[in-house]
Amino acid sequence: MDAVREKSEKNGILINRFPKGIVTPPSSKSLGHRAVICAALAGDGSVVENLSRSDDIDATLKGVKALDLAELQLDGNTLRATRKSGELQAFRTVDCRESGSTLRFLLPLAALDGRRTIFTGQSRLLQRPLGVYEKIFSNAGMSFVQEADRVTVEGRLQSGVYVLPGNVSSQFVSGLLFALPLLEGDSEIHLSTPLESGPYVDLTLDVMRRFGAELEVGVGWYKARGGKGYRPASYKVEADYSQAAFFLIAAALGRDVGVAGLNPESRQGDRAILSILRKIGAEPVWRDGVVRLASTSCLSAVTVDAREIPDLAPPVAALCCFCEGTSKILNAGRLRLKESDRLRALRVELNKLGASVEEGEDFLSITGAKRLRGGNADAWGDHRIAMALAAASIRCETPIQLTGWQCVNKSYPDFWQSFCQGKR
Repeated sequence: MDAVREKSEKNGILINRFPKGIVTPPSSKSLGHRAVICAALAGDGSVVENLSRSDDIDATLKGVKALDLAELQLDGNTLRATRKSGELQAFRTVDCRESGSTLRFLLPLAALDGRRTIFTGQSRLLQRPLGVYEKIFSNAGMSFVQEADRVTVEGRLQSGVYVLPGNVSSQFVSGLLFALPLLEGDSEIHLSTPLESGPYVDLTLDVMRRFGAELEVGVGWYKARGGKGYRPASYKVEADYSQAAFFLIAAALGRDVGVAGLNPESRQGDRAILSILRKIGAEPVWRDGVVRLASTSCLSAVTVDAREIPDLAPPVAALCCFCEGTSKILNAGRLRLKESDRLRALRVELNKLGASVEEGEDFLSITGAKRLRGGNADAWGDHRIAMALAAASIRCETPIQLTGWQCVNKSYPDFWQSFCQGKR
């Protein structure tokens, strides 16, 4: 990696090399979390293939072990789960690092046996909303204590009817869904407000069903058959569209790069990057399992609703800096609650490079230009901000000096190797 970029801990990295050839992004982090959890809950004989490692996935792997849900054995990118044996601890601690998925998915699972569990995290993780669970636990007579550096829960989750808002985070719905099949009776979830980021719940339901969970779904409600649990299965995690988006945008900005490993029929909501690219004038073309862009000569402004696809906002914002006219990213208020305030981070850092980005309460307005000037930028400790700035650097007059580049380890540890030279 030293051969393809200049770097130092103090000054960051100088982004002066760009992707080329065929890039295979890591497997989906969203599906990876879900597959690890379902495999652990199913126990003996469950296998997860093509599991890409990252800080977030490692947090879920360690969290599953800490909760005594299963024994996990990793052989390369293949995970095998067996039932937990031996004496259980009276209480346990789960370090979620910076992973919101780990925290919100495992909190209800910690309440399956009533033992006290302490959840810790790093950076902004414990500042992100958890009130939905606090209300559920309190209403059920369980203990839920949130402090600055930890969340402590104790008590046993019971089957029943749960009412959740759908507009805070879909992760609350997914987390509760994971636990419900393991309770004695049937349970239901009813949404009190429309669901945002619905495709992520669809992913949860799909993986749960692959591992034998019995579920019913209607408009604004979910029902889980209790007492049935999960059945062992084999599951292969497909490539990640949210990570592929940065390389597809690199192709739209003129780089000769193709992306392999994607499922054209994927249920991932971030597959929407393909339709966004079509709208700006870059037509995706599939050949032999690789997607390339057929036309990128004139990029047109676009309006994107980020309500269902919040993770696409950073790469799309970088792309819109070079689209003719004024683009808008709408319904993006929840981006303020991610690893950074992503709306502010994108405005501040892209404008440092010479872009024209305006920030509203829940939107970005971006007026495109042929090129940006480049210069110094910071990743705000946020993996998707770092990768968005890398994409923007492709059309900068001077290289970007990026500090905080290491944060990509959260989701894509090999990102700089892939971005700087391409990787088959």
